[in-house]
Amino acid sequence: MPYEENDEYFKGRGAQVNTYNKFLRNRYVTDHIEGLDEVMHENTATQLFMEHAKKIVSISDSPDLPFMYSINPYQGCEHGCLYCYARNAHEYWGFSAGLDFERKIVVKKNAAELLEAFFNKPGYKPTSIMLSGNTDCYQPVERKLQITRSLLEVFLKYRNPVAIISKNNLIYRDLDLLKELARMDLVHVTVTINSLNESLRQKMEPRTVTARSRLMLINKLASEDIPVRLMLAPIVPGLNSDEIPALIKAASEEGVRGAIFTIVRLNGAISEIFTDWIRKAYPDRAEKVLHMIADCHDGRLNDSRWGTRMRGDGKVADSIHQLFRISVNRFLKGRSMPEQRTDLFMPAGGKQLGLF
Repeated sequence: MPYEENDEYFKGRGAQVNTYNKFLRNRYVTDHIEGLDEVMHENTATQLFMEHAKKIVSISDSPDLPFMYSINPYQGCEHGCLYCYARNAHEYWGFSAGLDFERKIVVKKNAAELLEAFFNKPGYKPTSIMLSGNTDCYQPVERKLQITRSLLEVFLKYRNPVAIISKNNLIYRDLDLLKELARMDLVHVTVTINSLNESLRQKMEPRTVTARSRLMLINKLASEDIPVRLMLAPIVPGLNSDEIPALIKAASEEGVRGAIFTIVRLNGAISEIFTDWIRKAYPDRAEKVLHMIADCHDGRLNDSRWGTRMRGDGKVADSIHQLFRISVNRFLKGRSMPEQRTDLFMPAGGKQLGLF
């Protein structure tokens, strides 16, 4: 039955299962449910795990990413997006990529301190660093902990460029810092929206703000001269792919300077999580959607090929690319994001060095 009618569906969560962690030797099974003395799968409250991290800046050599350096102050994400590729990384912490990913959040409270140490390393050359390479730096817990804000304060102190990607309008809180960074061409903001359909958003991204709220965020950022672009991610063929023109048009009217997109890929445990979800949420079209996703990835849901894993290939992917290009040319022609400056970097946060 559709999930709205299913009493066992965990409302407010994305994943409906806790997938097996391949790094763990043992796992629970329900072969003989009558023998269990505990509830295996229940919608428990979100838990925070404080981590005293040794480093905060990750370095990537992926040819598919436009950035080399990224920071994730949180591991796991309460937004609960079904498709999130970061779910797989949660297994390294001993958790499941399923329900655990969105209700067991690892917090790096010393992130700002570690970023300062990174900037003060001998030989550091200023470059743009992405906030939220994996999980959203403005997820709900940030409202209380303010780790992302503390990081932005360090970026401003050192005059180092930063790029932010988020789908949460909590960004409003930090407009004071973002305006100062934008004044010196030190910040890019990317806002993710993949559907204007509120019913679909609630099912696919259960703890995110509405698309309307995100469009209002884009408008506010643009009105403050903070460079902002639209990320359509992920595009799921047969689910939201037909919304590409409407999404780009709506964002263009609010002031975005560009748009980018990715096609969904279901690597590792995400394949099981997504397949389980879509068969419950959209049983009438689940198999068609899964088939179209596979068509974008050489016949598989799992795709790790450099160069094509995020863009897809084949007829379905080609039609998505064409629709995106036409929409950008129609609604965003002549717009672009400004270059970020690196020549303003201030070693030691502007403090004078040397002996006098």
